[in-house]
Amino acid sequence: MTTSLLKGQNAALSAGPVTFTVTATGLAADVSALLLGPDGKVRGDDDLVFYNHPKHDGVSISGQTVTADLDRLPTDVATIVVAASVDPLQPGAVFTSAPRLTITQSGTPAKTFTAPDFVARETVVVLAELYRRGDAWKVRAVGQGYASGLAGLATDYGVDIDDAGTDPATAPVPAQARSASPGAVVDLTKVERQAPGLLEPARQAGQALVRTGLAGRRAAVYLVLDHDWHMEELYESFAVQAFAERVLALSANFDDDGTVPVIFSSGREPFLEEIRLDNYRGRIGQLHTQVDWGWGNVADAMRRAVSHYQESGASDPAFVVIQVGDEPWDKAEVRSLLQNTAALGVFWLFVGFGRGKLAFYKNLNASTSATFNNVAFYDASKNPGAVPGERFYNGLVDAFATWMKA
Repeated sequence: MTTSLLKGQNAALSAGPVTFTVTATGLAADVSALLLGPDGKVRGDDDLVFYNHPKHDGVSISGQTVTADLDRLPTDVATIVVAASVDPLQPGAVFTSAPRLTITQSGTPAKTFTAPDFVARETVVVLAELYRRGDAWKVRAVGQGYASGLAGLATDYGVDIDDAGTDPATAPVPAQARSASPGAVVDLTKVERQAPGLLEPARQAGQALVRTGLAGRRAAVYLVLDHDWHMEELYESFAVQAFAERVLALSANFDDDGTVPVIFSSGREPFLEEIRLDNYRGRIGQLHTQVDWGWGNVADAMRRAVSHYQESGASDPAFVVIQVGDEPWDKAEVRSLLQNTAALGVFWLFVGFGRGKLAFYKNLNASTSATFNNVAFYDASKNPGAVPGERFYNGLVDAFATWMKA
């Protein structure tokens, strides 16, 4: 009996060895694995296991199969990433159909996973992550593609590529992303250097800014995340992490500091931290465990964002992206804050995804007597990761562009 996993879904593993076999169609692919510490980075360059370094600390590669012996993994390994990359001897080759992953472990039914097809010239795809949960291990189906090759992926996780011996044929793509508009270039040098895995979404975000006339404009991007109890599954399934990565990629086009303040909205005082180009891998998972579940206090989170923005002394407008999964219990306070911040240079974008009702946010500007020119709502569906990059970023920036031009 075989179980099929969906993108973002996870499953428990038992002790002992577990194998990950990759089957690619239409082109030759190499498999690799990265051993990561609790900070989401490799402990050293030897933690990249690939064709030139096929065995390390309980993880080995043979042909198209990665084997991880869960009983032999060091205690300071928190995550193992399983990836497939285009064979560097096939210059110009890219994934269109995602490789198929088969996960096997003695005494349990095999599990399979095939990610959705790719359309952005991906040359490497993270297929799965093994991660610790207490004293046990779980596996998550990821299916996230990148255009930066194995070298870019390894750099993203902290590997020194020269020391690791990675073939330069898989080096990251050039740092400047030329959009569909002739002559419009978005400089993404910092993204290429610090987070090559975000290079493609940053390019897509840049294209949306060019289309709306915002290319070259600056803004301070903030991210507010709903930490209501009903969001637990979406944190566990990597959906919130993937959403935060897309917002970080957008911010790289607005501000080159590579940092987005993140505020978790829960029942208690909002928890403020940050996600950066040099620490974004697994960052949301690390942070949200420090926050209690509760009924999301959106108004308090909004006040925290305004306070941080004013204390920073920023002269650029603030673009606050607020992920909401359900109706707020403090509706009157939210409306009051929207009215009071209209003259502060703050734009609020409520992004809905989750399983709750969102009528309040959808109807904020439905009344002809009480409209907010600095507010918009974007419905990102129950799974924003499934929304194509171009459509996702258009939804994020269209209303903000109108406000900026006004």
